[in-house]
Amino acid sequence: MAPLVVLVGAPGCGKTTVGRALADALGVEFRDTDTDIEQMAGKPIPEIFIDEGETHFRTLERAAVAAALAGGTGVLALGGGAVLAEETRAALVGHRVVHLSVELPDAVRRVGLGAGRPLLALNPRATLKHLMDQRRPLYTEVATVTVTTDGRAPTAIVEEITALLPR
Repeated sequence: MAPLVVLVGAPGCGKTTVGRALADALGVEFRDTDTDIEQMAGKPIPEIFIDEGETHFRTLERAAVAAALAGGTGVLALGGGAVLAEETRAALVGHRVVHLSVELPDAVRRVGLGAGRPLLALNPRATLKHLMDQRRPLYTEVATVTVTTDGRAPTAIVEEITALLPR
């Protein structure tokens, strides 16, 4: 079993919103590895960062992604930093991976000023720009297709993705 579609992208690209809508359109389950991590840890991600640190969070994230790739069947959304792990990038080979691309102005508008996002706690706009610049090549590396989300409604993005899927 493998997910039908794996969504990757920067914070604010729409992985959760588009992922849920895509799963509904396809009649399959939606799974978000950030939710899996919170359930595994028994606490929200910001608390994991505060209590145990980013290194511990990334360890949990790698495990959550591996489990979801092995046991998922629907639409899977990965956390924005999941692609930082080389083993995660390797595990994505052979999967249908959609990079939801977003530019900084739309990402900032969607994310706000980082509430609940530990990596964006200080200087969210500059930090988000840095994260996007650092991660974009990794999203491109793992993606089988890139879909631009800037200024687009989730329904239009879902239509584009479903048109790309085999019938």
